Amino acid sequence: MSILLYMDHHVNRSIAEGLRRRGVDVLTSFEDGTATWSDEDLLTRATELGRVLFTQDDDLLEIAARWRAANRDFTGIVYAHQNDIDVGTAVRDLELLAKVYGREDLQNTVEYLPYS
Repeated sequence: MSILLYMDHHVNRSIAEGLRRRGVDVLTSFEDGTATWSDEDLLTRATELGRVLFTQDDDLLEIAARWRAANRDFTGIVYAHQNDIDVGTAVRDLELLAKVYGREDLQNTVEYLPYS
């Protein structure tokens, strides 16, 4: 089964649009009405929906570490620093991730982009 993605509000909307054109299931925080929620609440929401959270927000790395230390489950985080990845590379790498990995592969983990 492919990965369902959830984009936090820091992510360029062009990434979601590009992924959709490639057949990837994406939900943005803007579409979900959660654009003003805290980072921890966004991770909770993504987990409730069974979606992996894509973010460019460093704070979520610390939240993931705290949750793992507390044995608190989450569906996974994909992180790319905004200075290290462009829209095209993000779309390419996220498409690969979404189509190759299963949900259980990213459970309670942080995956870092770009791949190359």
